Amino acid sequence: MNWIDNSLGLHAKALSFRSQRSAALASNIANADTPGYKARDYDFRTALNSVADGGRLQMNTTHAKHAVNANNDSFGELLYRMPTKPMHNGNSVEAEVEQAAFARNALEYQASLEFLNGSISGLRLAIKGQR
Repeated sequence: MNWIDNSLGLHAKALSFRSQRSAALASNIANADTPGYKARDYDFRTALNSVADGGRLQMNTTHAKHAVNANNDSFGELLYRMPTKPMHNGNSVEAEVEQAAFARNALEYQASLEFLNGSISGLRLAIKGQR
C-alpha cells in the first residue's frame, strides 16, 4: 500500500497535523481565563521535518526495549507560546492571537482537504482507467 501513500503525498499528513493543531489552539482559547494556563502550539518547522524524515521523529531511549511512539502522526511536541503582553494571573493566552491562528489553521485544513480530495479523485480515475 506504499503506492497509495506515495500518491497522496504530504496532504494526508498535513490534514492530520492541522487537526492536531486545531485541538491545541482550541484548548488555548478555552483556557483564556484560566489562571496560570500557558498557551501552547506546534512549531511548523519541527512538524515539517518530522514528515520529511518519513514521519518519524528521532527519539532517545535509555534502554533498548523501550517502546517508541509507533503512531506516525507525531509532529513534535507542543511548545509554549511567548506572550507579547503578560497577564497578571500568569495566563499566557492572548485571545486575539489564538483566534487568528485558529482561523488560519481552519483555512489551511480546508486547503489540505481539497488537495487530498483531488489526489483521491485522480487515483480513482487511474484505477477505473478513465480520463
